[in-house]
Amino acid sequence: MIAVHIKWVANPFRGDKFAAGWAPAAEAVLDFGATEWAFYRALDGRLDFLQIALFPSKAHFERYWYSDRIAEIRAELLGTYQVPLLPAFFEVTGSGREAEPVEHAPEPEPSPAPVAPS
Repeated sequence: MIAVHIKWVANPFRGDKFAAGWAPAAEAVLDFGATEWAFYRALDGRLDFLQIALFPSKAHFERYWYSDRIAEIRAELLGTYQVPLLPAFFEVTGSGREAEPVEHAPEPEPSPAPVAPS
């Protein structure tokens, strides 16, 4: 399993257009064999983005990155982001996630103890 990180820098005043245009392309990694994806936007400045995806192999990523569909979206968004784009590849040596809390039905109220006749 490999993690791919792509740091995107939007051009000034183009961050919102880039975010809206690239989000569907970031999610499309799932169509090319990725098991997870994320697309983050920096809180400060709002022009830095980080795209992360987990693929079984670098070849899976390359099928995604060089596909006609993704190449067309990159071309449509030219002028909204800075180039060059340099994907970085990491071997996943460990990962984890906090489990989502499970909601349980409330415990039923205990029945009152029977009162003995006097």
